[in-house]
Amino acid sequence: MPLPSSRLLNALAFLGCLLLMLAALYLEHVEGLEPCPLCIVQRICVLLFGLFCLAAALHNPQALGRRCYAGLAGLAAAGGLAAAWRQIWLQGIPPEELPACLPSLEYMLEALPFQDILRLVLHGTAECAEVKWTLLGMSIPEWSLLGFIGMLLLVAVQLLRRD
Repeated sequence: MPLPSSRLLNALAFLGCLLLMLAALYLEHVEGLEPCPLCIVQRICVLLFGLFCLAAALHNPQALGRRCYAGLAGLAAAGGLAAAWRQIWLQGIPPEELPACLPSLEYMLEALPFQDILRLVLHGTAECAEVKWTLLGMSIPEWSLLGFIGMLLLVAVQLLRRD
């Protein structure tokens, strides 16, 4: 069975990212779950992955362009996977060993240099370790990790295809 076209795969990946973002917004605005800093990083990675897939679907490049888009999308997915993995790891640490909550992102953007903000956000806090919602026994970052693995599999398909 031949693979679907690169354009179709990218369009479906974009739609998948759109659904993931709608789910995240539902959890935030309807269920009242405020995203922690690592959740925001994961959202940014989903958005970037989706935008690279949308650009690739609209542009429909040949092999070299397809690989460039896939590489960029892969970087976004790898960043999201790393953030999700870090959050899952934080969820396994006893609460008393976790650092305190961070100031708001708005305050950090006004008061701190970018490298300090990045370090603080990626380090994670007690807020990032809270399991506030589960589905089928898995937390949000565990579901995110599965999503980013799927994104990386799609990237591998795009990088390895021969047409």
